[in-house]
Amino acid sequence: MTSVLFVSDSHGLTKELTQIKDQVNVDLMIHCGDSELDLDAEQLDGFVKVSGNCDYDSRFPNEQTIEIGDLNFFVTHGHLHQVKSGLTTLSYRAEELGARVIGFGHTHVAGAEKVQNQLFINPGSIRLPRRIQVQTYAIMEWATPDDICISFYTPEGDIVEELTYHTSLS
Repeated sequence: MTSVLFVSDSHGLTKELTQIKDQVNVDLMIHCGDSELDLDAEQLDGFVKVSGNCDYDSRFPNEQTIEIGDLNFFVTHGHLHQVKSGLTTLSYRAEELGARVIGFGHTHVAGAEKVQNQLFINPGSIRLPRRIQVQTYAIMEWATPDDICISFYTPEGDIVEELTYHTSLS
């Protein structure tokens, strides 16, 4: 089974990032921006990273694409794609890049949603959550694109059952 960790909007937290890294065993780690840390900060070692609107290290890229297994991922913070107004712009950019899984942050609202042939994942915030008052990160797991599960966890590693999402990208 392949697994990917998504974290976003940690806004300067360091202990919590280290704690999450220490408690998960995943194939890939993604930080969707607003870490407010330097690109080479120890707490971000091993993460695919993008720039958020609160990241001031100019070495962060605005977006990244990654291929893992049979899936192409597009990662961005979301502020440059107006995600607080909807997912359309983000969807178009992912389509241009040939990505079917989109990881983003910015809204601080945890959730996963499949729209047509694209899967959108926002891990929420491990510092300042919105809509639900639980700090969260997400893990996506799949054996095949026909059976994908996105689970959300607190920084302490407790699952947030009501956010669990199952889907297929076939």
